[in-house]
Amino acid sequence: MSNTPLPQTDAEWRKWLAAKNAEPLAFEVTRKAATERPFSGKYETHWEPGQYNCMCCNAKLFDASTKFDAGCGWPSFYQAANQGAVAEKVDRSHGMARVESVCANCGAHLGHVFEDGPAPTGLRYCMNSASLSFEKKET
Repeated sequence: MSNTPLPQTDAEWRKWLAAKNAEPLAFEVTRKAATERPFSGKYETHWEPGQYNCMCCNAKLFDASTKFDAGCGWPSFYQAANQGAVAEKVDRSHGMARVESVCANCGAHLGHVFEDGPAPTGLRYCMNSASLSFEKKET
């Protein structure tokens, strides 16, 4: 993360994400809580060692070692990188109650968290690839 102030308006966010070479869907996902189609995201079948960061502010969100194949069509993790990296909000859209996952640093919509994941947490952070950037682990 940097000390550079984050954008405030939609126009500023669009320009900011474009400068980061974010995919076109990134604005709609991160700032408007859209969801990418299942099995369409670039990180759904990505298995390199490293870390997944917030596309908007670069905060570390997930370590690749906690990623698992949930078969749901989105990158899934059983644990956030550290306590407080991912915040939760109640999402009552689409006629159901779910727990929305957002970046605790900038509020970017990431996806949702469910209680049907593997041990040791039992959680499944079901994330949109468009909300993430990947930093390869140097060996």
